[in-house]
Amino acid sequence: MKRIIIRERTLIPPFGEPARDLRVLNKPLWLLQRDLLAPYCRGALEVDSLEEAPPVNEELLVHRDNLFFNEYLIDAFIREARKTGRACRIAFARNDAAIVTHALHLQEGIRLDERHGVYVADLFYYPRGPDADPEPLVIDTLPREMGYYHIPSYMARHGDLVFQVPMRAFLSIENWVHLFLANSPFGVFSWGRIHEQLVEESWKEKIAVSLTTLAERLNPFAPPWRNHFLSCSRLVKVGKNCSIDPTAVIHGPTVIGNNVYIGAGVVITNSLIGDNVNIMQGSQVMLSVVSDRCYLPFNAGLFMTTLMENSMVAQLSCLQLCVVGRNTFIGAGNIFTDFHLLNRPIRTFHRWKGAEKPELAEVGLPVLGSAVGHNVKIGSGFVVYPARMIESNTVLLYSAPDTAIGHNVVHLAGDDEDDADASGEPRRTVYRWPHRYDPAVHDGDEEPHGPLLISMSLAQSVSARR
Repeated sequence: MKRIIIRERTLIPPFGEPARDLRVLNKPLWLLQRDLLAPYCRGALEVDSLEEAPPVNEELLVHRDNLFFNEYLIDAFIREARKTGRACRIAFARNDAAIVTHALHLQEGIRLDERHGVYVADLFYYPRGPDADPEPLVIDTLPREMGYYHIPSYMARHGDLVFQVPMRAFLSIENWVHLFLANSPFGVFSWGRIHEQLVEESWKEKIAVSLTTLAERLNPFAPPWRNHFLSCSRLVKVGKNCSIDPTAVIHGPTVIGNNVYIGAGVVITNSLIGDNVNIMQGSQVMLSVVSDRCYLPFNAGLFMTTLMENSMVAQLSCLQLCVVGRNTFIGAGNIFTDFHLLNRPIRTFHRWKGAEKPELAEVGLPVLGSAVGHNVKIGSGFVVYPARMIESNTVLLYSAPDTAIGHNVVHLAGDDEDDADASGEPRRTVYRWPHRYDPAVHDGDEEPHGPLLISMSLAQSVSARR
């Protein structure tokens, strides 16, 4: 059948690009759509509205270019639409947990059809061209409630800290929060949900996984990290020319691309790793997407986080429920928090269609990290509160005078390098940072006085005497 794409030109902050150009599951959204529809459609025509579509008398699929869907959703929609033989529009029941809980916030693409009492979106099927009004075709997303491990009750008194993970995923991407949902809960987390159901319902799959695990344990040439049940080749797919340390722990469903290096002590669970990625020793990646050419030095941590291509998260940085754009550097020791300590609803900025400026709106999630745009450089030592945005092409330098040392620190105690105190220890200059050295204080027991920062003129005078 032919395919017509309706353009959506809305730019998604903080990336400054339309949704079609942003990466979802390590592919630009337009490419992901094309690959999923390749078994059904040939060619594509882009228009600004359906009225611009040329008249045709054959099967036609029409969709807006900011829609995210997976193969299970599109297969079900096309199959059921063809059965009806009529023009159809995708619809969802008003009690569909995945749509109501996650997909309706911060968007206008999925809207309520009062006449039919269902939610509808811009995905159409026409058996003989767009010559008839489409009827809503309700597709069940088959959601399953999936949560975290046991957590303190103050974080989830009423079971709030769960996701309604669908088998048939669908979103209208109009905010960076939808990119988080498409990659993690509706993306790699959905892989785990699908396989969990498959193992529960199919004894053949249970036997296949068990036999594969046993064979790899008995195989002396199998890599040692394959010994775990969840690490067998049916659950963890590895590309070509990869180097994986024997001490790494990799649990599936996980997909690893080509030319990937995974160092000692790395833990990866239920994630997507792209091509030419380096994950160094001690790093942890859980329910995350690490796109092509990304780099994680030692002890970096990602949880439900998406890195677009060519980005780096330095050592001891922890990102939780975040989205990071391409060509972005996040320095060492940064913490991206995801929980409001005062139990208030988490809000982020969103610009509704027709509005002059963005406004704060609730995200509909009890926990959420932040979004970092393209070509950003972030120094060390930052703490980022939930649901913040860092715009593309920005540089953040940490320069708080109380904790950042921006000048040379010099020894001012005396001219004699061999001068020692009563205990034989070298006589040291004592600074009560960020105050400068006060020569009136000799033993360091009193608080020095004076302005913040070291007096560079004093340092220069001491250097001149030496």
